[in-house]
Amino acid sequence: MASDAPARTVRDLTGLLNSAGHAMNNRLAAALAGVGLTPRMQCVLVHALEEERTQIQLAALADLDKTTMVSTVDELERRGLARRRPSVADRRARIIAVTEEGRRAAEEGQRIVDRVHAEALEALPEPARAAFVAALHQLVEGAPGDGPRPVRRARQRATA
Repeated sequence: MASDAPARTVRDLTGLLNSAGHAMNNRLAAALAGVGLTPRMQCVLVHALEEERTQIQLAALADLDKTTMVSTVDELERRGLARRRPSVADRRARIIAVTEEGRRAAEEGQRIVDRVHAEALEALPEPARAAFVAALHQLVEGAPGDGPRPVRRARQRATA
């Protein structure tokens, strides 16, 4: 029986990247669960430790919608890893301040994240690892002047 489906001329890159991302997220979630963190919590803690950032800025950096960000910060607060405080620059904005316990958790979490990523890269021959990471970065960032960017990607770059 002949198929009416159009012939693929290029490998399904989107499907491969989605599958790889899903596998990595599952590995990371399982590894971080051992220290009571989720990948989202780890991401928010690390970005909040980099510099003083509002909840909106952290949501953009972590690629989280508003509802997910609120529940993530609620859980961080419940566990004593972070707290919300008013911004000095804008009283309407809330800064996510990481507690000392949160800093220690983020450091331990980062060791786990680095280990999981290193283990994943070990599937590739040593000389290909840096090139693979650079190629992924190029795919995400694209070349200047590349076609239209997704709306969600633009939100990630916003600063509030």
